[in-house]
Amino acid sequence: MSSIPRLAFLLIAWLSFGLGVIGVFVPLMPTTCFMLLAVWSASKASPGFARWIREHPRFGSAVLAWEGERAIPRHAKQLAAGMLALSMLVLALTVSLLWLKLALIGGLALLGAWIVTRPEPAL
Repeated sequence: MSSIPRLAFLLIAWLSFGLGVIGVFVPLMPTTCFMLLAVWSASKASPGFARWIREHPRFGSAVLAWEGERAIPRHAKQLAAGMLALSMLVLALTVSLLWLKLALIGGLALLGAWIVTRPEPAL
């Protein structure tokens, strides 16, 4: 791979990793999806960095569960469902356009249904 695409993938990997770390501390900010993006892009540019993320004590298990089984741990499902419900409540109380409110809440409900129907890791 030439240096410019490799640098771009590495930049995406580090940016995604940083956003994932921020997501650990900031409510409503996702963590796992950023870690998955970080591993994917690091795999293209820096296999060592991708391996480090997969072996990370905090983030590695969720990444490996998704990569290996397309599974989401129960605690992550519960947290996601709770945050989605809170987001829907905020939207219901703050968005004035009915069609927009229904579209956003409907989209979040579909996302929540998809998340809770994913299998749990077979650990």
